[in-house]
Amino acid sequence: MYRAPSTFDMAKMQQLVEAAVASNPDGLIVSFTDEDALGRIVQKATNNGIPVITINSGGDVARKYGARLHVGQSEYEAGKQAAERMQEMGVKKAVCVNHEQGNQGLDQRCDGFLKGFDGNAEQLATTYDPTAIRNAVVAYLNEHKDVRGILTLGTLAAEPMLQAMREQGATDMFTLATFDLSPGILQALEKGDMDFAIDQQQYLQGYLPVMFLDQYAKHGLLPAGDVPTGPGFVTQENAAQVIKLSQQGIR
Repeated sequence: MYRAPSTFDMAKMQQLVEAAVASNPDGLIVSFTDEDALGRIVQKATNNGIPVITINSGGDVARKYGARLHVGQSEYEAGKQAAERMQEMGVKKAVCVNHEQGNQGLDQRCDGFLKGFDGNAEQLATTYDPTAIRNAVVAYLNEHKDVRGILTLGTLAAEPMLQAMREQGATDMFTLATFDLSPGILQALEKGDMDFAIDQQQYLQGYLPVMFLDQYAKHGLLPAGDVPTGPGFVTQENAAQVIKLSQQGIR
């Protein structure tokens, strides 16, 4: 059974997980998006002998509440690898555009990126508003002429950043990268307007835990540790393949 709120709603998510635990399933898969909201419920499940696998979010804290393993991406490590990849492409100084400072996952992405650049990158905090993001990026680059790498933390920020670069005819002047995929990002990658996108391969985050719990219920088998599904990198070389797979709901 698959249950999810129609929109992001932690109160509704709590209710759904509570109801799932009350049904006493053979296993529970949870996107552990908020430790404060979901930790107590996950602990209740594990105390009642329900094996829990967390996915996508919360892998760094899920074990505290008895989760057997986590399937997902280390956001910090993904950010660090993004920095390493940019430096291999010749970038000396970069900026990380954070459209939701205080979001634990996004902050970890930026922290890893800054660590990977070892002092040669800064964080630019913005809002959700696409126009504000675009204006903030342009203003920052005008003040920091030596920055040549830009990392956004999601498509919400990537698309207005791309718009600004295109309007200025500057896509070739910078190394541009983002976390996560969208049709617009994939098209930009295929055209060469963006250099790479970080894909946490969410299809695997849905598929693998179901297989693991099935094997656990039948045979008592589980992987010995957490299973990283990312970071995977999408570039101009493999963008066409990913576009086809995204149309099938796989990438």
